Amino acid sequence: MASSAAKLQTSGEPNLSRATSLVAIGIFATTFAQPHFLGRLPLQNLLKNELHVTRATNAAFFFWAGLAWYFKPIAGLLTDAFPLFGRRRASYMATGALLGALAWVALAYVPHEYKWMLLVCTIITVFMVLASSALAAYMAEAAQALAGTGRLAAVRGFIEQTCLVIVGPVAGYLATAAFGWTAFSCAAFLLPLAPAAFLLMREERLPPSPETVFSRAAGSIAAAGKSGLLWAAGGITLLFYIAPGLNTAIFYKQQNDLHLATQTQGFLQLLSGAGGVVAAVMYGIFSARFSFRSLLVSSLIFGTLADLGYLFYTTVTHAQMIEGFNGFGYTLAELALLDLTLRAAPRGSEGLGMAILLSLKTLATFGTDWLGAQLLDVWHLTFHSLVLSNAFTTLLTVPAALLLCRRTRGRLFSRG
Repeated sequence: MASSAAKLQTSGEPNLSRATSLVAIGIFATTFAQPHFLGRLPLQNLLKNELHVTRATNAAFFFWAGLAWYFKPIAGLLTDAFPLFGRRRASYMATGALLGALAWVALAYVPHEYKWMLLVCTIITVFMVLASSALAAYMAEAAQALAGTGRLAAVRGFIEQTCLVIVGPVAGYLATAAFGWTAFSCAAFLLPLAPAAFLLMREERLPPSPETVFSRAAGSIAAAGKSGLLWAAGGITLLFYIAPGLNTAIFYKQQNDLHLATQTQGFLQLLSGAGGVVAAVMYGIFSARFSFRSLLVSSLIFGTLADLGYLFYTTVTHAQMIEGFNGFGYTLAELALLDLTLRAAPRGSEGLGMAILLSLKTLATFGTDWLGAQLLDVWHLTFHSLVLSNAFTTLLTVPAALLLCRRTRGRLFSRG
């Protein structure tokens, strides 16, 4: 089987440009159009101020809306082993983008009832997962073939944080407008991915042979199951994200304690994104100059410090400084973990490997956000205690990362 990675190795620098362009377009589209991104602030505001739900119920909405992300390995296996219209990657990207756009249009017309909005957001997420899984698999192939895991991780981080800079004020404005504007905006962001996937990716068409398909699926599962590095990386990823979440707690604190309007909340997201952009640029530079061990450990330490900043979230000025620093520190940690994920994805089953690790991240992120809200609403934990527990769990990833690097020295210490 001729893989995309093999083609990239023999085609040289132009393929790096195409890979970077496709990753940039794909991340832009699949990040912006998620209900958890551009749609999050408008949806949170609608749920809180129109449907009058509690913090826990608000957080639960996004946990269940992200249901498909928790089964992302299935999508990863599909894109590895079951070609769609003869293509393993491009067809899944295009199909997910087009159907996701249609589902966003449908959301503009459903009643503003919790169950109906949750159902359609869940369907949107299914199509997001298809497109995102194919993109992540292609990204892993390209990064490994071009020895550029750090560079492509930095590209992804730069695009995601640039999206956060844009989404802050845009989402703040959309939260004050009719919800249809949010739905149609997300649909519009998705559409460019469909033509980009076919124009920028050089992919061999595969014959629809049932024997080959199921043999490829079995090989992909076996490669992922035997990869100790994959599962070790998954353990560190889960440990980092499993800390009790702060997102919904911070949203309610901003409105109830600091009395912020949605536009001001959007501006705080902008500051966080700006810090993340700086972190992505720095990571891209440092990945070519320092060992991965140094980058991983130092980035996770910055992530811990970023969490601790929320202990001082008492005024608007403090909130602005904390969000900027959190965007910087947390993004550094996420980029290092993404770099680890790209290195750990087994060759030949990149889609399944990436999907396993990214689904662990998503499950932990959404699940712990709900947990954090429950700890405040039901168990009456203080906000400071929640922040400290979050930071402590994050800090545990540092010794875990050191142990992993020690055991896999040759594989992880290279620059990328």
